[in-house]
Amino acid sequence: MANIAFIGLGVMGSPIAGHLARAGHSLSVFNRSIGKAKAWAEAYGGTVAVSPMQAAEGADVVITCVGTDDDLAAVTFGRDGAFRAMRKGSLLIDHTTVSARIARQLFVEGESKGIHCVDAPVSGGQAGAENGKLSIMCGGAAPAVEAARIVMQCYAARIVHVGVAGAGQTAKMVNQICIAGVLQGLSEALRFAQAADLDLDKVFEAISGGAAQSWQMDNRWKTMAQDSFDFGFAVDWMRKDLGLALEEARSNGATLPMTAQVDQFYADIQAMGGHRQDTSALVRRVTRV
Repeated sequence: MANIAFIGLGVMGSPIAGHLARAGHSLSVFNRSIGKAKAWAEAYGGTVAVSPMQAAEGADVVITCVGTDDDLAAVTFGRDGAFRAMRKGSLLIDHTTVSARIARQLFVEGESKGIHCVDAPVSGGQAGAENGKLSIMCGGAAPAVEAARIVMQCYAARIVHVGVAGAGQTAKMVNQICIAGVLQGLSEALRFAQAADLDLDKVFEAISGGAAQSWQMDNRWKTMAQDSFDFGFAVDWMRKDLGLALEEARSNGATLPMTAQVDQFYADIQAMGGHRQDTSALVRRVTRV
């Protein structure tokens, strides 16, 4: 069993850390809101640290699951960041969805200190984290990814080494681009079915077993039809992720017209007050007859 520092106990980080605790690992946890860290420690055991640096002292593995590039930089490179305490040969696993640029920066900075870094964004949402069924796409050196796999298998259904540092983050951008397109198509299809006065349950039964089937259809068709969005992956987070994809496209030369358009559609949802609603709230901006 490993000594693990876990930094970031939000809706994803908290259940991931819980799986590690139940697997018998020893955890020191840090969260910007200290109350969350204390509540987690009361539920699962472990110790509460007052800074990322303190959490990382003596750790074999440091896992980060925060919000943005700036958040990640603060908990790793910052004045009280984990890198100041991590020892040579230790491992950093980052589950934050961030830019490929900062993932590559972490790798270079870690390499200079003898720290092995893996960018490992996840897919599967809060339910995947709670059920230990996340899909994880990894970037980094093969030995580091294999070492990370031993830890991540506690909460993942699929772990894929995509390529070099930054490749995990870029693969996550691919994931979000796909989701954006599927949800826009699903939104238009649902409104079309409603305009045609079709039985939505029968339509779902008819098409969900064929080529139109998708995770979004299986899990969001009925809730979209009910105008229910107070759960799941927030629109604010999706806009952040699509922004990362669009930024990366500007540097690698890819063209993303659909992604850019759906990103603006999500801006409309934010203007309608849907910041924290599930990404399936995209259907709200498609005119209902």
